[in-house]
Amino acid sequence: MIPSQSSRGRLSGRLAGTYPLAETYHALALADEMTRVTHEVSRIVPGATGLSLPGSPNTVVIDRPEWIDRNVATFAHLTEPARRKLAERMQESGTRSQTAAMLAERVMAVETRAVLSLLARRVLGQYELVLPSGEAGDVVAYVGPNILQLERAHQFKPSEFRFWVALHELTHRAQFQGVSWMRDYFLSLVGELVESSRPEPGVLGRVVEEIGERRSAGLPIVDERGLLGLFGSAEQNAVVDKVQALMSLLEGHGHVVMDRVGAERLKSQDRMSRVLKARRQDKRTAALFRLTGIEMKMKQYEQGERFVQVVEREAGWDTVGLAFRGASSLPDLAEIEAPMSWLQRVA
Repeated sequence: MIPSQSSRGRLSGRLAGTYPLAETYHALALADEMTRVTHEVSRIVPGATGLSLPGSPNTVVIDRPEWIDRNVATFAHLTEPARRKLAERMQESGTRSQTAAMLAERVMAVETRAVLSLLARRVLGQYELVLPSGEAGDVVAYVGPNILQLERAHQFKPSEFRFWVALHELTHRAQFQGVSWMRDYFLSLVGELVESSRPEPGVLGRVVEEIGERRSAGLPIVDERGLLGLFGSAEQNAVVDKVQALMSLLEGHGHVVMDRVGAERLKSQDRMSRVLKARRQDKRTAALFRLTGIEMKMKQYEQGERFVQVVEREAGWDTVGLAFRGASSLPDLAEIEAPMSWLQRVA
């Protein structure tokens, strides 16, 4: 039996959890503070990145359930073209196929909301390139309960921690607003990923065979892609690798800028950086993250940061900017793991 929409909401609420200060005056004060900090950081990021950053984005402070709902709605809009195509194919295939497709869609909705609910405990901010309405966006959304909880748990100075979080999200905004082709390229990858997710005949037989091969080779049955990587087709996994490479670059670039500007302006920069890196490597959640594919997201920070640091050390900060010259200059996943090979190709 597939849970109803209301029970899915209750399930995601339990997984996401609550934070007592999320519904107090602290949350209201945070909303005003993050608007002010976002405007301040918007003036700093262009000089730190070399990327233009016109104006200031809209700023919202939301709670965990709203973050989940916004991402579910955005995902629904991005996948709508593929859903329409699938519905058309299923109509031609008869009632049984239509029922199977509806069941698969509802299962995927539950799984998506469950994964987002786990992430909702950890996300501090998000630059929204696409709004929940499906329209083009320019919004920085901060997850208020998580910011309040983390700064209180580790006794961070609120003004410094909030400035530091905004640095990361405003760097992402510079990547998409200051690089003219980036938004269209990113959305094209999303389109490819959605299109490649169409049902694959004989998938179960292929998965059983692949599990046997991985066992024989001494490899983990589920890698950092999670169950998506195990059940995904070769075509789909190739697109996932492109997305992984791009997000590793963007997250790594964002973290280097975040730490560099933070080191110049914030006394608690080193401690905040150490805490967040330790938080990403929490072994208590390692097995769950591997199954859901969140491990891949965590690796993006580590691999991307190392890529940017190696390129800067070997060829200077301006050379890092060559990655934003065009889609052909982006590092692929192999080059993210071996930065010198990217330097030899591009620089």
